[in-house]
Amino acid sequence: MVRGAAVSDEVGTALADGQPVVALESTLLVHGLPRPDNERIAHELADEVRAGGAVPATIAVLGGTLRVGLTDSELAHLARSEAVKASVRELPLAVAGGMDAATTVGSTAHVAARAGIDAFATGGLGGVHREARDTWDESGDLVALSRAGTVVVCAGVKSILDVGATLERLETFGVPVVGYRTHSFPGFYLTDSGHELDWRLDTPDAIARARQTQALLDLGSRALVVAQPLPQDEQVDPVLHDQVLADALAELRDRGVHGKDVTPFLLERFHEATGGESLRANVAIVRRNARLAGEIAAAASALARG
Repeated sequence: MVRGAAVSDEVGTALADGQPVVALESTLLVHGLPRPDNERIAHELADEVRAGGAVPATIAVLGGTLRVGLTDSELAHLARSEAVKASVRELPLAVAGGMDAATTVGSTAHVAARAGIDAFATGGLGGVHREARDTWDESGDLVALSRAGTVVVCAGVKSILDVGATLERLETFGVPVVGYRTHSFPGFYLTDSGHELDWRLDTPDAIARARQTQALLDLGSRALVVAQPLPQDEQVDPVLHDQVLADALAELRDRGVHGKDVTPFLLERFHEATGGESLRANVAIVRRNARLAGEIAAAASALARG
C-alpha cells in the first residue's frame, strides 16, 4: 500500500477481498477533455470498467492527499478544478504543498502498483518526442513503466511523438509490449502507426496469464503494455491527421514551444483543426481501453483464485 494515501471504501474493500480493480488516470480528466464534458466522460469510463467486471479507482491528489478511488463529489471537484499535472517527479511536491493534482500515466502506474492494483487503463502513452536527438525530450512515463508492475491498456503512444524511438526505449527498459488482437502497433488516433509488434494476445485471459508469468519469473517490477487499436472506421482520417500534424509541428517550431508544453499544444491544435474528430476518437479510445482493462483485471482475479 502507498503510505499516506487515502483509499476509498469501495476500492479498499475490493482490494481486501481480492476483487479486480482498475486504476484510471486523472490528467485526462483535468487536462485532456473539455469542460463540462470531462465529468460526464469520467463517469462513463468508470461504467466501462464495471461492465468489464472490475472496480474503478481514479487516482489523484486532492488538497495534498493522495487518493486512490474518488467519490462522486471528489470527482466533480477535480473535474472543475485547476489541478496541476503531476508526474512521478512532481507528485511529492504536490502532496507536500497541499495542492490538487492530476496524475499522469507514469505517476498513476506508480501509485496503482504500490496500492496493489494490477490493471490500468489510459488513452495513449507518453514517449520520445520528435527531434529528441537534439532536445533530449522524453516522457517520464517510460521510466515509470519500467518500475511499475501493472498491466497498462493503451492505444499505443500519441501519434504526435516518435513512435519508433518510443518502442526502442520500451525495449531497452525491458517493458513487454503486446498487441491486442493485432501485430500492428496502434498510433493513438490512427489504427496503425506503421510499426509491427512481435507479440499479440487475443483474450483477456491470455493477457492475465502473461502478466502472472511475468511476476512469477521475477523479472523486476515492470509494466506489461497492451496496445489496443481503434477500429479503422473509428480512427481520425489518416490524410487529415498527417496534414494537421505537419502544420502543428511547423507552428510549434515557429513559436519555440518545448518541454512539457509540447503535448498539450499539439493536442489542442488537433482538436481545433479536426473539428472535434480527435476528441471523438480520444473518448472512443479510453472507453474501449477501460472496458478491456476491466476484463483483464477480472480474468487475473479469477486466475489467482483458481
